[in-house]
Amino acid sequence: MKNSRLLTAIAALAALGACATATPYQAAHDGARGYTNQQIENDRWQVSFAGNSLTDRQTVETYLLYRAAELTDQNGFDHFRVVQRETEANRNVVPTGFGAYDPFYSGFHCNYRFYGRSGRLHGFPRRHLASSRLGFGSPFGYHDPFWGGYDYREIVRYEATSEIIMGKGPKPNDPEYFNADEVIMNLAGRIQRPEIG
Repeated sequence: MKNSRLLTAIAALAALGACATATPYQAAHDGARGYTNQQIENDRWQVSFAGNSLTDRQTVETYLLYRAAELTDQNGFDHFRVVQRETEANRNVVPTGFGAYDPFYSGFHCNYRFYGRSGRLHGFPRRHLASSRLGFGSPFGYHDPFWGGYDYREIVRYEATSEIIMGKGPKPNDPEYFNADEVIMNLAGRIQRPEIG
C-alpha cells in the first residue's frame, strides 16, 4: 500500500516537473501557448507568439521573428518587412507561501463568496468572532484573505505581435527588411522545439 502511494506521488511530481518549462517553438492550439498567424492580404500577415511565465521577453521576440521568416519561406517569398511590432507584458500577482507555487496560475483571485468585508467566513455566528483573543487562523474560521500568511509574487507573460509584408528578390538595404533564409539560418540554434514522446 505504501509503495503504491509512493509511486503515485513520484509520478505526479514527474508530470508536474515536465510541465514547468518555457513555452517551446510550437503552434498555439488546444489551449497551448505558441505562435499564431493570420493572412491579411496575399503578401501581408499578422504573426504573434505568446509564452508562459517561464518564457522571457527575448525568447518570445526571437520566436516571433523566426516564425515570420519561416512563414515567408513557406509562401515562396524571399524577404519580409516588419510594418508594426509590439510586445505586451501580461502581469498578475499570485499568492505563495502555503501550498505549491504554480507558474501557470491565471491570476490573483480572492473568493468573496466565502469571505465578507470583515474577513470572517460566512455562516459563522458573529459572537464567535467578537473576542480579540481569536486571532488569524482561529478554529472558528476567521481568516484574512489578503494578509493571512501568504507572500505574493508577480508573474509576467509576454506576447509579441507583428505585421509583416513579404517580398521577392534581393532584400532592400533597410533595417526594417529581413532576409528569410538568413534569419532561419542564424536563429535556428536558439529555437527550442517541443519534446516528442
